[in-house]
Amino acid sequence: MDSTVRSGTEALWSVLGGDPALVGRVEFGGVSGLLPARLPVMDLARAAVAVCGLAAVEHARVAGPVRVDDGAVATAFVSERHLRVDGRTPVAFAPLSRFWRAADGWVRTHANYPHHRAALLAALGAADSVEAVAEAIGGRRAVDVETAVYGSGGLAVALRTPGEWAGHAQGRQVAARPVLSRERLDEAPPRRRPGPPRVLDLTRVIAGPVATRTLALLGADVLRIDPPGRPELPDQHADTDVGKRTAALDLDRRADRRTFDELLDAADVLVTGYRPGALERYGLERPGLVTARLSAWGDYGPWGGRRGFDSLVQVATGIAVTEGSGEEPGALPAQALDHGTGYLLAAAVLRSLTERERDGGGRLVRLSLAQTAHWLTHGLPRYDPERYLTESEGPLGRLRHAVSPVAYEGGPAGWSRPPGVAGADAPAWATA
Repeated sequence: MDSTVRSGTEALWSVLGGDPALVGRVEFGGVSGLLPARLPVMDLARAAVAVCGLAAVEHARVAGPVRVDDGAVATAFVSERHLRVDGRTPVAFAPLSRFWRAADGWVRTHANYPHHRAALLAALGAADSVEAVAEAIGGRRAVDVETAVYGSGGLAVALRTPGEWAGHAQGRQVAARPVLSRERLDEAPPRRRPGPPRVLDLTRVIAGPVATRTLALLGADVLRIDPPGRPELPDQHADTDVGKRTAALDLDRRADRRTFDELLDAADVLVTGYRPGALERYGLERPGLVTARLSAWGDYGPWGGRRGFDSLVQVATGIAVTEGSGEEPGALPAQALDHGTGYLLAAAVLRSLTERERDGGGRLVRLSLAQTAHWLTHGLPRYDPERYLTESEGPLGRLRHAVSPVAYEGGPAGWSRPPGVAGADAPAWATA
């Protein structure tokens, strides 16, 4: 485990621009075998939390190790499942947020929010029931459902294989980019304002809120802003808004906009999680501001303006096929794209604050669930049995078999002879 997860941690820390020497301060441990999956989900989780810890101690100028406990990591990556509100177990997905059989495959929808459910039903011309939606989708091609629902402002994604996503226009653009991007925006002078960093949180639904929840834990003054009439789902608020203050502002109202501008003028960090382009008209740039932009698919390519969630990104990128049974699609053991991206976002913000305090200048970091998905599927070592198999010719024909796990420097690379026909050898020792 240690070498695999260290290589992932080193790769992420390098993308974040951190000092390579700091990686040696990370200590991994705890219960093994958690978050089991075909893909290296636990390695993603460990590495994302590790670089967040490194960025935290670097910014706080704290000496000592960063401890990453597998039990704590795995539990945090499914924090929404462990939440209880007065003993009540929250509902993770609404009835219309699920897989559906289409005429030629599968479709995944997301309808947890009332406005997304309404858009889904309008696109399908269906009544508000599982049976009605199943019938409406069952007679259509999966990609046609995807197109119609997105066109109506809803959320639906056709199931794709990893190969289909690799050949998709958005998939190709995602694959051409690193797991996150960073850039300097201006030449504002270095600054470290007295008191905790002020973080203005304009995010929703797990990834962004996990990042800002983590920043609040680490001492930031986090203020979350939502539009009136569209608050966060109550259970998600209870899980991911710990440590923060929350308020409602309508940026299209003059008085609320003035309040927001005053908050932004005094902020150190702005974190946004709305679809790309949705907030550009509000003029959110400020000299020296650290801005973190989070999206589902990236702010580029044909899907750059689309909304999305972890469950939908898993379906589009082929993860649901990889984790499926062959007959039906599957899912990761956690919403790991959300949680992993959240900890990466927090790390990127902390690293940007450290750089701003030293060198000045505003910073922009951009992350997407699709880029984290690509890193999970391509950026981490995976168990591939083909690496440990060999072939040989012999009396029994051409055999494929496992290599021996016993190996040492200067030792044999393999057996000196293949298996022969059973019982065909003379009962005697081999001659020199």
